[in-house]
Amino acid sequence: MSGIGGSIRQQRERLGWSQARLAREVCRAAGVVGEPVGRQEVSRWETGKRTPREWLRFLAAALGVPVDTLTAPQTAVEPPLPTLADFLPAEDPLEPLQGRTGGRIGMGQVDDLQQRVHGLRLADDFLAGGDLLRPALRELRKAVRIFREQSYTETVGRQLLVQIGELAQIVGWVASDAGQHAEAERVYRLGLSAATQAEDRTLAGNLAGSLAYQLSNTGRELEGLDLSRAALDGAGLDAPPKARALYLDRLAWAHTKAGGTENAQAAMRALGEASQALSEDSDGIKSPAYLYWVDAGELQVMEARVMTELRRPLRAVPLLRDVLGQYDATHTRELALYSSWLSVALADGGEPEESAAVAERVISLSADVSSERTAERVRVVLARLAEYADVPEVREVLDRAAA
Repeated sequence: MSGIGGSIRQQRERLGWSQARLAREVCRAAGVVGEPVGRQEVSRWETGKRTPREWLRFLAAALGVPVDTLTAPQTAVEPPLPTLADFLPAEDPLEPLQGRTGGRIGMGQVDDLQQRVHGLRLADDFLAGGDLLRPALRELRKAVRIFREQSYTETVGRQLLVQIGELAQIVGWVASDAGQHAEAERVYRLGLSAATQAEDRTLAGNLAGSLAYQLSNTGRELEGLDLSRAALDGAGLDAPPKARALYLDRLAWAHTKAGGTENAQAAMRALGEASQALSEDSDGIKSPAYLYWVDAGELQVMEARVMTELRRPLRAVPLLRDVLGQYDATHTRELALYSSWLSVALADGGEPEESAAVAERVISLSADVSSERTAERVRVVLARLAEYADVPEVREVLDRAAA
């Protein structure tokens, strides 16, 4: 990307503005009523799909630079690193309808939505994706319809966008757990658009990190790594400690899945930085309510998984045993998932009999959970155990699974 588009993006990022913010400032500079220029149009200018033409002088005024600054040729030494703007949906799914037919809403309706969003988040702690997907999608469609069809003040609209972003994060996670990866990606990108328009960088980072996690786990490891980095960079150094710890945790996983010695070393660094970020958490720095689950235990879970993927069982097994001791029977999905990594780590450590015993528990727990994540982990465990098929205890587990 070079020329006018590259200059627009460079000047926008210099100010720390989102594309939606620049669109509003251009309209304000032009003195026009409404929003004839939206986030989507700014995206087209930056990617070179369209030229600003008559909007150029208003762009320059909004950005506080001469027109020549935007039109001067650029000599890019290397392609710019991806930013969150590169992962927004091509078309704006939140474009308000012309001549809205709905009534006017206030903060009361937004507060009601916030309570429903929190209810879904808590439900995900105990229910799997297959059980939650339909009601979760229903809530998201309803919220988007309200945003597009109803009338509201700018403050209410921004808070509504924040709730849509939070809801999209939950729905995307649920859809991914149900194995609906294309739907999850679409929902995550919609949420990223909502968070970006609301100028909530912490929420945007959370959505981007969730999508990056899915990409890393579904054969798109390099995309996942790029997006994990963009999530961390986009949130900035002033992100709440819990949020920064979470972004670094997901970056560690992305490096791990990308493979190779350099990525393994980078994963270890990211884990260390995540722990450091969390240690800076204090009552003086408020974290969003949706990060209630990010704590030292969750970082320990990721460290254990990274160690398992890197085939370091001597470090993975004690961590996983400790993690599993912290969960009760109501968290069936988590028990199945973390037990699956323990089974693999035990196999890597030359303990096939014990690995088989843990694998039996994984299979039993997964049987009643409507989660593609647990189903995939069962397949991974069985594939790892197949290397010890001549061990009687392992053979018994493999035969039962095949039957």
